[in-house]
Amino acid sequence: MDDIEEFVLRGKSFLESGDFDKALDFFEQALLLNPKNPDLWNYKGIVLRSLGRYAESIDCFNNSLKIDPRDKFAS
Repeated sequence: MDDIEEFVLRGKSFLESGDFDKALDFFEQALLLNPKNPDLWNYKGIVLRSLGRYAESIDCFNNSLKIDPRDKFAS
């Protein structure tokens, strides 16, 4: 398993358990390694939305859609 997969798995785990700050840390680390991945931007957007950081979450969703305009998972 590579670093990005590990970061995503840990981020998802924290997201599901409601620990949004830790989830955000892991998704941001994954994005540092692969900023062109629309799914990672979408995960970060979901976490930011959960934290009530709506403007930042919209930016993340927009980044996801810029990378892949047909991204069916962009919120």
